[in-house]
Amino acid sequence: MAANTEDQEGMAYLQTLPRRLVTVYLPLCIILFVLLFPFYWMATTTFKPDAELYDYQKYNPFWVAHPTLEHIKKLLFETSYPDWMVNTIIVSVSSTFLSLFCAVLAAYAIERLRFTGAAYVGLAIFLAYLVPPSILFIPLAAMVFNLGLFDTEWALILTYPTFLIPFCTWMLMGYFRSIPYEIEECALIDGASRLQILRRITLPLAVPGLISAGIFAFTLSWNEFLYALTFISSSENKTVPVGAITELVEGDVYHWGSLMAAALFGSIPVVVLYSFFVEYYVSSLTGAVRE
Repeated sequence: MAANTEDQEGMAYLQTLPRRLVTVYLPLCIILFVLLFPFYWMATTTFKPDAELYDYQKYNPFWVAHPTLEHIKKLLFETSYPDWMVNTIIVSVSSTFLSLFCAVLAAYAIERLRFTGAAYVGLAIFLAYLVPPSILFIPLAAMVFNLGLFDTEWALILTYPTFLIPFCTWMLMGYFRSIPYEIEECALIDGASRLQILRRITLPLAVPGLISAGIFAFTLSWNEFLYALTFISSSENKTVPVGAITELVEGDVYHWGSLMAAALFGSIPVVVLYSFFVEYYVSSLTGAVRE
């Protein structure tokens, strides 16, 4: 009863419009402006002709006076951007599912099987996540060359899990830890195997955590630059982050309109993914099943 009274008193502070304006609406507007302004700038630059891009004395830099589709035409029909987008989708989806599969098995074993040294294994996985990719790509490059995977999608599909699996495992360990162990104990008493428990009990309860880890893994692999730059050389096999930078920058000439169009189109799949699964993502941050 006392807690409800305190909550009501706390909410009463926001009942007046000036207080809501200062404490809620104004900070939200500032956050929205900071987050959405880069997308607005990319959109306006995409549709601006070159004359408006470089003559700010005559044209407003924040608005488009004479919209054009030339930059989009150049991007889609004069470069291999459609191939880059397909390659990025294939690599990101494949590496994400592969990483989630390995991470589920590793996180479940560490948190539920309770073998000797499980805590140290979890710590080692977390430390592996902290290793910079700029250090790992040197030995990985030698392995990619020796296996004949250079300049193929498999070079990225098999190397991205080196930093995705530790990250996903670390996230899923925390989520599996929040699921009551008594549920699995009851299933063990009824004769269920560990694989059946994982497939029919734990994974359905861990869907928000799986989606959250999958979103992060997909985003990391979608935006990855170093491995894609090192292991891919031909234009048609490049991913969007590498292709846009290497093909649309010619010496000291930057095709800003096409670059912004590539960045804008490249961000759409990630935005759509977050918008569809935002509820599961928030649920994974607030906890799992409660006893």
